[in-house]
Amino acid sequence: MARIKKRLYKKQGKIDITFLILIFVILSFGLIMLFSSSYAYAYYYFNDSFHFIKKQAVFAIAGVSAMILISYINYNYIKKYVFLIFGIALSCLVIVLFMPPLNGARRWINIPGGFTFQPSEIMKFAIIVLFSYLIYKNYNKMGTFLYGVVPFMFFLGVVAFLMLLQPHLSGTVLIGSIGMLMMFVGGTKYRYFIIAILIGVLGIILIVSIRGIDYVSDRLAGWIDPFSDPTDSTFQTVQSLLAIGSGGVMGLGLGNSRQKYLYLPEPQNDFIFSIVVEELGFIGATVVIALFGLFIYRGFVIASKSRDKFAMMLAVGLTAQIGIQVMLNIGVVTNTIPNTGISLPFFSYGGTALMMQLAQMGVILNISRHCIYEKE
Repeated sequence: MARIKKRLYKKQGKIDITFLILIFVILSFGLIMLFSSSYAYAYYYFNDSFHFIKKQAVFAIAGVSAMILISYINYNYIKKYVFLIFGIALSCLVIVLFMPPLNGARRWINIPGGFTFQPSEIMKFAIIVLFSYLIYKNYNKMGTFLYGVVPFMFFLGVVAFLMLLQPHLSGTVLIGSIGMLMMFVGGTKYRYFIIAILIGVLGIILIVSIRGIDYVSDRLAGWIDPFSDPTDSTFQTVQSLLAIGSGGVMGLGLGNSRQKYLYLPEPQNDFIFSIVVEELGFIGATVVIALFGLFIYRGFVIASKSRDKFAMMLAVGLTAQIGIQVMLNIGVVTNTIPNTGISLPFFSYGGTALMMQLAQMGVILNISRHCIYEKE
C-alpha cells in the first residue's frame, strides 16, 4: 500500500491557485443563481422552494471532494486506462437506448435508489481522454491523413451515431466541436477539415432523415423569427428574450426576476442565463462572461506549461469543453443560434454534469501541480 501511495502522489508541486479560485467563484455564483431562478418553480411543483438547491448542493460538495482528491492523483494513471474509460462510456451510450424514454428521448440511465445519470457527460470526458492519447502517441504523424484524421473521425462517428439514436443533438454537436478543436491544436492539417465539414453536412442530412424535414424546417423558422409561434414551439425562446430585455443595464435585482414565476419553463436548467441577465442586467452578464473568459484563459495557460503532449491536450480538451458549452448556451439563450438544449456549466441544475465538471477540474489542477513542479 505504501508503494502504491508513493506512486500515486509522487512529484507533487503546488496547484494553480488562480484557477482554483476561479472554480470556486464560478461555482458559488452558479449555486446562488440556481436557487434564485428555481425556488418559485420548486415551490409550485414540489411544495419545497429548496428542492433543487438542496440536491445541487449535495452534488457540489461531492464534486468538490472529488476534485480535491483527483488533484493529488498523478494524471498519468489516466493514460493507462484510456480505452477502458472510453469502453465504459461507449457501453453506457448503448445501455441508455434501452431505458424508458423521457420527453421522447432516451438520455438517462436509471440506477437503484432513484438516481439517474446522463452517459453523454461521461462520454465528453472519455472522448477528451481518448483524443489526448491518440495525439500524444502520434504527434509527429498528425499531419498525415491516416493518423491525423482517420482514427478521430472513426471514434467521433461511432459516438455521434449512438447519441443521435437517443436522440441528443446538442451533446453530439458539443462532443464533435471538442473533438475538432483538439484535432486542430494537435496538428491535423487544415485541408483535412474540409473533409470534416463534408462529414458534418452528411450528418445534418442524417439528422433530417431521422427527425424529418418538417421538424428541421420548423426549428429553423422558429430561430429566424422566434415570435412566429410565441405560444407553442418558440415559447421558451420568447420568454428568455423577454427576461433578457427586461434586465436592462443593472437588472431588476437579485431574486426579483418575473419570468421565473412559471413564465420561462424550467428556468433552473438550460435557460438560467436569461434569469441572470434579468436579475443582474448587462453588468451581471458581463461579469459571468468575464469569469468564464478568465477561467478559459487560465486553463490554456496550464496547458501551455504542461510537461508532455498528453497532459497538454488533456488540459486543452477539458478547458475547451467548458468554453464551448458556455458559448453554445449563451448563443441559445440569446437566440443567436437555434435552440439545442445546452446547459450552462456550474450554473444549470444537473448532478451528473456538475460532478463530472468538478472532477475534470481536478484533472486540470493535477496537471498544474506537475507543471509548476517541473518549472521549479
